[in-house]
Amino acid sequence: MSKVDFEAIWGAIPYPAFVFDRRNTILAVNSAGEAFGSTSVRQMLGKPLPAFMGEGSAVEDVVNQARRGEGSVVLHDVEVAWVDRPPRLNNLHASNMSGGEVLLLLHPRGLADKMDRSLTHRSAARSVTGMASMLAHEIRNPLAGINGAAQLLAMNASTEDQELTQLIQDEIKRIGKLVERVEQFGDLRPTPREPVNIHDVLDKAKRSAQAGFAAHARFKEDYDPSLPDVAGDFDQLLQVFQNLFKNAAEAIPQVGGVITIKTAYRPGVRLQIPGQQSESLPLQILITDNGTGVPETLLNDIFDPFVSSKSAGTGLGLSLVSKIIADHGGVIECDSVPGRTVFEILLPIWRDVPSEET
Repeated sequence: MSKVDFEAIWGAIPYPAFVFDRRNTILAVNSAGEAFGSTSVRQMLGKPLPAFMGEGSAVEDVVNQARRGEGSVVLHDVEVAWVDRPPRLNNLHASNMSGGEVLLLLHPRGLADKMDRSLTHRSAARSVTGMASMLAHEIRNPLAGINGAAQLLAMNASTEDQELTQLIQDEIKRIGKLVERVEQFGDLRPTPREPVNIHDVLDKAKRSAQAGFAAHARFKEDYDPSLPDVAGDFDQLLQVFQNLFKNAAEAIPQVGGVITIKTAYRPGVRLQIPGQQSESLPLQILITDNGTGVPETLLNDIFDPFVSSKSAGTGLGLSLVSKIIADHGGVIECDSVPGRTVFEILLPIWRDVPSEET
């Protein structure tokens, strides 16, 4: 009989898991626990629970209850805060172990909600496709006529009138670029999938950002070097991260602005698409910035078409990002408070027959 690899089982638990001693000092944390708190195991081991979740927290109370009993203690819909991160709803499951040690499992309530919202974002983004085809036909042709007329007028116009014709041409170009962006939603072809190293995509997007719109930003990387390839299209994924970096760069301060990129492997996360097979999404990418944050009133709709927190924004950037991630079979979600915004992306890995898990 083969020996059970408990270390592998511990790492494969998809929910944040902690082990506490009699004094509620952290003895062990799994990889999902690291991702939950955005804190490394090394920083957590040997530290008391209140150092991360506060004195007298509901979590501490559940752990103490489990230690006093012989079975398990379960609490539903508990707000769990972590240092400076906003509280999040979790179900708590604490079990008494031998020697007074307690195993705590957190079941984030937000995961199912993220999956549901992802499917909603997918439908919302794709609902623009019909409009995109209409715009391409109904707007491009008149624009070409207007542009030609403006060029003819400019040939015999006075200096003052030439300024007006130039203004017309500039506005035509601006509308044309907007149509091009909307037109991208009209591409209904299946996303080509091949093995892609996500770190190569992130590094190229970062270098491009540093050379231009994010020159003022300080980038920090926390990469898992053992990540397998993602199943996807390099150029489309590059567009996703360039867009996210641009949003972050516009939100952070000119001095002291930081954009953090973190990758991790999270087994056990699956997306169930109605009428289709479920898909495993173990690759996690977190893009975090210390900018102004997304207004709370827009947070749940930030991936919908034409929703923007920018006064001059079109509201198409994040909607296109959502469409590309959805076309890759993945999930994207945003958590934001003033001073901290996190975009979380979950993607499938490359297989011989990619994303065909049951």
